[in-house]
Amino acid sequence: MKKIIDLNTFAGGALAEKVNIEMQKALENIADPNTDHKKARKVTVSITLKANERRNLANVIVDTKSTLVPAVGVESELIIDFTPEGDITGAELKSGIPGQAFISDDGEILDDKGKPLPAEKPKNQKIVQFK
Repeated sequence: MKKIIDLNTFAGGALAEKVNIEMQKALENIADPNTDHKKARKVTVSITLKANERRNLANVIVDTKSTLVPAVGVESELIIDFTPEGDITGAELKSGIPGQAFISDDGEILDDKGKPLPAEKPKNQKIVQFK
């Protein structure tokens, strides 16, 4: 088969450049740990030829596009509750169990929504002598 065009130099090298740009996007998407590695990525090259009325010249449009895999969704949970006025509201569950307090990385005691709990004042206790 006779070679009609050189894909590396066609349109001043724009075809090869466009393919390389889309390939780079696909490779970056594959390397992204937030995407599903099992799903395929695709790079599509489109070459459109539109002839003039005399059919002695064709306008050529070269286009490329990549089909990437979207980032995996991030999951969380909302506690659904009512305000004192009776309006519905929600807050992200931070403790893992509704109503359960937890200790933050900073050592602070927080409620299930991640808000600080008021510190309890120590009760007045008698000192016990140890023998």
